[in-house]
Amino acid sequence: QVQLVESGGGFVQAGDSLRLSCVVSGRTFGRYIMGWFRQAPGKEREFVAAISRTDTNTYYRDSVKGRFTISRDNAKNTVYLQMNSLKPEDTAVYYCAADYLGAFSSRTYYANEYEYWGLGTQVTVSS
Repeated sequence: QVQLVESGGGFVQAGDSLRLSCVVSGRTFGRYIMGWFRQAPGKEREFVAAISRTDTNTYYRDSVKGRFTISRDNAKNTVYLQMNSLKPEDTAVYYCAADYLGAFSSRTYYANEYEYWGLGTQVTVSS
């Protein structure tokens, strides 16, 4: 059984930083494309960032480019999302997701490409 557990969320001020972590258990971590999504109250879940299985390629939504960095440590079965210069509009529940043996392509932006999801971690950014 595959499990994803996020951590690292919290309440911060605008301009602060947070690092989210997601530990994956249950299958060979290196076979997953990993993604981060977020969902704000009253809004649909949206793509934030993704990283390929071998850590050589990344995608970001435009609004976080230059501020957020996704990375992974295959030895620790963990994917990270470093979030700098946080803004109030970054406030959301952040979800980790895993796509088993998928193709790193334009489809990676879509939530329905991911088979496994964590329960989410709340990030609140105050102005």
